[in-house]
Amino acid sequence: MAEQKRVRHILSLSGGKDSAALAIYMRDRVPEMEYIFSDTQKELPETYEYLERISSFLGKEVVRLNADVGFDHWYEMYGGMIPSNHRRWCTRALKLKPFEQYCGDQEVINYVGLRAEENRSGYISHKPNITAVYPFKEDGLVLRDIEEILRTSGVGMPPYTQWGRTRSGCYFCFYQQKIEWVKLKETHPDLYDKAKAYEKPYEKTGNFFTWSQGESLEELEQPARMDQIRREHVIRIVRQKDRKENATLAEVFSEADRAEEPEDDDEQGCLICQL
Repeated sequence: MAEQKRVRHILSLSGGKDSAALAIYMRDRVPEMEYIFSDTQKELPETYEYLERISSFLGKEVVRLNADVGFDHWYEMYGGMIPSNHRRWCTRALKLKPFEQYCGDQEVINYVGLRAEENRSGYISHKPNITAVYPFKEDGLVLRDIEEILRTSGVGMPPYTQWGRTRSGCYFCFYQQKIEWVKLKETHPDLYDKAKAYEKPYEKTGNFFTWSQGESLEELEQPARMDQIRREHVIRIVRQKDRKENATLAEVFSEADRAEEPEDDDEQGCLICQL
């Protein structure tokens, strides 16, 4: 009789609330689960702290991918061209490829933390040996359930949410909102300066690429501009609140989903980084 192949169970942590809650949710359901984190070496310090907190709760090591080759290696390989929503080499080189290499050719069930109310598919590998499953969708869990899982476990929400960051990922993630750049400047001015240092003319073409759509970080950090971003953010929050007060229940839930999306309509965050 042929020996049955072992199926690996792998859950990728991003440093975000959904993947953290899924890890907690699945801990006793799949004891053989492997937990991994694709480390770009450019994460927020709060993300690394959160991963340690999750690992402690799980009682298992979170395997760090990209231990020797982080963002700067690939940045040099791409000739000093910073990534953007049109040039997402960072996702491909630092998230997708390391994950698929880690999986190898074995049969893998990949657990993805998409919630029941989310209308998106997340990352699905094209490798035939990797099958994605969505426990939250299957079990009908929504945002309030995820928050409850994090609260009752003691793991809590990601600590970067305390100062206004809404997403995990690199500190210079080009998908973050303008107000998040302001908050980064206020909370981690050293990281803001490091992100700003990447903004320089691309040698091959002379084009000047920026992290934040439509303006450089040097322009964004000017006091008058930062004040403007803060005012616009407050106005947006007030308008959202007004719409909720006059909305039907279905509209309220729809608005809650949109409130987590980036401010720029054409930006859709890197799903594999956010979950």
